[in-house]
Amino acid sequence: MLTARCYCGASRWTHDGPPLLVAYCHCGDCRRWTGAPVAAFAAFENTGLHIPGTRHSHTQGVERWNCSACGSPLAARFDYLPGQTYVPVGVLDQAETLQPALHSHADRALPWLHIDDDLPRAEASARDMLDPAR
Repeated sequence: MLTARCYCGASRWTHDGPPLLVAYCHCGDCRRWTGAPVAAFAAFENTGLHIPGTRHSHTQGVERWNCSACGSPLAARFDYLPGQTYVPVGVLDQAETLQPALHSHADRALPWLHIDDDLPRAEASARDMLDPAR
C-alpha cells in the first residue's frame, strides 16, 4: 500500500497498488507548479483513486489538485493521458522506492541540470510511453 500526504498533513490518501509508471517531467508548467527544477511523478489509474484538496486548471487540458490548507501540489490529470492521475513523488511516503523510468520534455530541461542516467529521454510529452493503451 502506498500512502501520501501534503506538507502540513491535512491532505492524505492511500492506494492499494503500485504506480503504472514513474517519470521525470522537465516542462516549465510542472516546474512552476512543483517549484522544483525537475518534477518526478508517479502515474496511477483513476479507478479507486480519490485525491483530496482543491482542483483547478490554469492550462487547457490539465487539472491539478493542491492541498486546501497548505497549497502543496497533490495530483494532476492530463486530457492526453486519459484514465491516469499523476502524483508528485515527493508527497508519497514511499518515494525512495519509486525510481523514475524515463524523462519527458527532456528538450526543456534546464541547461545547468545534469541527471546522469541511461533512462529514455523524450522530447515533448512522452505520451506514447506514458499511456499503456497507446
